[in-house]
Amino acid sequence: MNKKITIFGAGYVGFSLAVLLSSKHHVCLLDPNQKKISMINNQKSPIDDTDIQNYIDKNDLDLIASSDFENIGNNSDFYIIATPTDFNEYRNTFDISSVENCINSVIKTGTKSLIIIKSTVPIGFTEQMNKKFFTDQIIFSPEFLREGHALHDNLHPSRIIAGGNSSQIDTFTSLLKNIALEKNTESLTMRSDEAEAVKLFSNSYLALRVSFFNELDTYALENNLNTEDIIKGVSLDARIGSGYNNPSFGYGGYCLPKDSKQLLSNYGNIPQDLIQSVIKSNITRKRFLSDKIISLAPNVVGIFRLSMKKGSENFKSSAILEIIKNLEKNKIKIIIYEPIQNFDQERWEFISSLEEFKLKSDIILANRYSDELDDVKDKVFTRDIFEEN
Repeated sequence: MNKKITIFGAGYVGFSLAVLLSSKHHVCLLDPNQKKISMINNQKSPIDDTDIQNYIDKNDLDLIASSDFENIGNNSDFYIIATPTDFNEYRNTFDISSVENCINSVIKTGTKSLIIIKSTVPIGFTEQMNKKFFTDQIIFSPEFLREGHALHDNLHPSRIIAGGNSSQIDTFTSLLKNIALEKNTESLTMRSDEAEAVKLFSNSYLALRVSFFNELDTYALENNLNTEDIIKGVSLDARIGSGYNNPSFGYGGYCLPKDSKQLLSNYGNIPQDLIQSVIKSNITRKRFLSDKIISLAPNVVGIFRLSMKKGSENFKSSAILEIIKNLEKNKIKIIIYEPIQNFDQERWEFISSLEEFKLKSDIILANRYSDELDDVKDKVFTRDIFEEN
């Protein structure tokens, strides 16, 4: 049966869901960014994901984007909230104001429809909202999407999880199952605080795994050992496996840095050592690599891409940003090659010509290697051992 669905937020989570759901349902996508709205209404993806654009081109989608909740967002069967929740260092918690504002807007309509939080929130937040608004219709359903693979991961979800007390919760998980190509995906329902914990512990484990292999690489670098051979030997143990074992300049992006910090905040006075060590390890890794580069005494360091991964436009909390800061403190000139131009053009010197960039750089830092650098391989500093994200 065709449903009307309102989604708040046209980022990776909200937009990829909107695209898939609108192939079977009427979807209203709300976002304050007028450029995004215009692109979506002209059948263009506002995020850099080839699969999503191909899906838009090949399917007749019932999707409209707007910034006006009053006109297009009312009277929906489901309200999905996928707005950003950045970590506020001063308050030591997520900034959940956008989520709460969306909930408040929906509650004001007097609807009895289900409200689904997809934004990552502190443990206990969803239940707090149910109590605040005297309802049980707010649930939490975490997403587990990789940057650049948002559509694929919605079509082939690793798991579907929803937490809350609403009698409609199974209706929502069925909605997600029906848009997926993978029909044997395990679906779990639980308390909302347990579902919130699944999200934070999942991403904190990934941050831990990144940190482990980065520290392995640090040891190998300092002792002139072959990182690739060691990692291959370690990963052949089936209990460890070969996934997510490629060294980098440090973990970054939308989720891992903020989610591990939020989990540490949720621990409060509960005894722990591991979670705070993961966060500290990432800082240590970036300092170690900065010192390594400084010791080579370059006059000009070229940064090949600010983005975190191949095929991604995201440079939020990118490890390279901290390394740039450390190099600038040591009066080293920085130049940047970045084809995607949504960056601060005044803060750094961008060079649009790759050949000019290569010529001017004494050392080229590449968090993820590209065959575009093959002709200057002797200049490249990277820890991308397996050349994969």
